[in-house]
Amino acid sequence: MMELNRRTLIKAGGVSLALPLLESMATGQEQPIETPHRTVFICTALGLHPRSLWPETPGRDYESTKYLRLLGDHRDDYTLFSGLSHSNQVGRQAHDSEMTWLTSTPKPGNAGFRNGISVDQVIAGHFGYTTRFPSINIGSDRSQSQAYTAGGVMLPAQYDPREIFSKLFLNGKPDEVQMQKRKLSEGRSILDQLKGQTGRLRRKISGTDNHLLNDYFESVRNTEKDISEVEGWIDRPKPEVDEEIPKTIDPRLILTRLQALMGLIPLMLQTDSTRTVTLLIQDPHVDIQIDGVDERHHILSHHGQDEDKLRQLGIIESGIISSFSGLLEQMKNTEENEKRLLDNTSIVFGSNLGNANSHDATNLPVIVAGGGFNHGQYVAFDPKRNTELSNLYLTVLQRQGLAVDRFGQSTGVLSW
Repeated sequence: MMELNRRTLIKAGGVSLALPLLESMATGQEQPIETPHRTVFICTALGLHPRSLWPETPGRDYESTKYLRLLGDHRDDYTLFSGLSHSNQVGRQAHDSEMTWLTSTPKPGNAGFRNGISVDQVIAGHFGYTTRFPSINIGSDRSQSQAYTAGGVMLPAQYDPREIFSKLFLNGKPDEVQMQKRKLSEGRSILDQLKGQTGRLRRKISGTDNHLLNDYFESVRNTEKDISEVEGWIDRPKPEVDEEIPKTIDPRLILTRLQALMGLIPLMLQTDSTRTVTLLIQDPHVDIQIDGVDERHHILSHHGQDEDKLRQLGIIESGIISSFSGLLEQMKNTEENEKRLLDNTSIVFGSNLGNANSHDATNLPVIVAGGGFNHGQYVAFDPKRNTELSNLYLTVLQRQGLAVDRFGQSTGVLSW
């Protein structure tokens, strides 16, 4: 059997196309490559109007609703949940629960608050640089993300579809590659110098500061490891895809940008550029341009039951749900190793707010799609005594192949 590298390109007439993972792509022992499992976390930070989403009847015979009709073609590929939340999410500011949707850390934003590691970064830490990017974090409007390191540091999001595409799939010129190598080398020498000064510094500071330095130098060591790993990827060609680079999109065209960003996710996964992706759908910092909408999304989320505001909010949220539906369609139509890409990917879509009108961070809307789970139903947990959302995250981590028995505030895996 001819041995194929997992990043083999097919070429003809000056056009090259990256092959997805194929059964004939062998390891050194000429064994088929096992198709990896991936995860995607998508949060719409301003919630979803409950009356437009929730059915009255749980189970497999649930009735459709305004928003669920937009997902009608995928009914057998997702499960809708209610009654999930993170405990103790009343923060200093009304929207502080955005910070903890992927971490579950209590009391976000309050005095002494330090965020925990997000579920996507647990996955990233497990796989590391098995892929070019341990994780990819996307924002719809700016660099804010919901991805946090174990030290509670937010990892910035990328938000320009054109720049994301370039970083993923466009190879730099030789001089650009050499410049990147020099930057990495210089970064390593700086870190070595910092380590060399540790002893002198420790003798001059208090015990409390030494404790803080332990965390700091652990971060330095992790950075050095990352630099070494990144250097290993510099000379490897990026995967080439049969897609044109996206055009620059006006930030006011928020739904157009969102569709473009979601359209990149299957490419990230099919080329095995990463094993975990987060997307935060943010409140735009500009006046959005959507037919029939003349108010900011944030203002409309505080509708106060005003019918015109609810109408406009419905237009925006329907656009978000439709973009998610388009992502599911792409994932279903993309095959790898005789399976759909969706079957090998767990997608969690939801919000950190159950009712944005009142800033309520309980009874969160959550949809789980793909991942090989048993789908096609509406699972309603107790709306007053919610089940920990971390239980779902733990279930997803185990489906990803991680040998973990706890995450965040989990009390066990989630069964349905």
